[in-house]
Amino acid sequence: MSTYRESGVDIGAGDRAVDLMRASIARTGGPEVIGGLGGFAGLFDASRLTTMRRPLLATSTDGVGTKVLIASRLGSYDTVGIDLVGMVVDDLVVCGAEPLFMQDYIAVGRVVPERVAEIVGGIATGCELAGCALVGGETAEHPGLMADDHYDIAGTGVGVVEADAVLGADRVADGDVVIAMASSGVHSNGFSLVRHVLLSGARMRLDGVVDELGKTLGEELLTPTRIYAKDCLAIIEETDVHAFSHVTGGGLAANLARVLPGHLTARLSRATWTPPPVFELVQARGRVEQGEMERTFNMGVGMVAVVPAADVDRTLALLTARHVDSWVLGEVMAGDGNALLEGSHA
Repeated sequence: MSTYRESGVDIGAGDRAVDLMRASIARTGGPEVIGGLGGFAGLFDASRLTTMRRPLLATSTDGVGTKVLIASRLGSYDTVGIDLVGMVVDDLVVCGAEPLFMQDYIAVGRVVPERVAEIVGGIATGCELAGCALVGGETAEHPGLMADDHYDIAGTGVGVVEADAVLGADRVADGDVVIAMASSGVHSNGFSLVRHVLLSGARMRLDGVVDELGKTLGEELLTPTRIYAKDCLAIIEETDVHAFSHVTGGGLAANLARVLPGHLTARLSRATWTPPPVFELVQARGRVEQGEMERTFNMGVGMVAVVPAADVDRTLALLTARHVDSWVLGEVMAGDGNALLEGSHA
């Protein structure tokens, strides 16, 4: 007699994984989270939103891409969940929204309860860093579609912003200043090129120490994505910030252009910063052109804020107090809606 387990799906393993992740998920919950893990849907008490005049819900969905392959090869599963949260919540905060809660989706070839719990533990840590709740998710076992040790993760987040406080291109003005916030490394974009250059082309070992990095290649590549949500919310609270741009796929210039009106241009100076060594390593080993690097990677800038000139000092001081490396990257002026990178790196 055939069973579901014989076909490759182990319901018991899934149940054990849920038991192992309960404590991690509970860490992220507050009084707004109603009910416990295991329901058909997550419940979030939105009654506090009634104090807002016109609350708008913001939502974002994303994944981590092929960075999970690096984690899988190293047998390390506790950081990619942080990456996932960063990719989702920092897209929410760009419009001024406070992240409220997240749900995750984990697809695996075979459920290994401890591995799934480790991934969810990382997601929970990311939610704590972002100040949002993890209200549930789904773990799907796909035998025959995915190899036993393969997995992928995605997540959806929901936030809220007052209608008249939405940030974006309509607020950006001539004379505004662009402030950069440093990334923690590659973050979660461009890993297909990283793997092509460093692992396939240069045949570098993930467990090998790289002098230029001062650590193993694997340690560098698995550095979690920096989560800027609370930092951006603090800037919103203390300044008249006009826009944010989360620097992900497409690079700095293309993502900043998304929050510029058609009649303005942002001129950015490469001389204001030096990209972290990991980017120089990829560029040198792969003989990658500068333009291709800047279209693929964040190059050391993970988030930017566009603020009035009068708020520059306040913004920089606030970020310094929050231990975020930041600097003036450029300025906004009359133009054609593009962001331009000029000069050479320091």
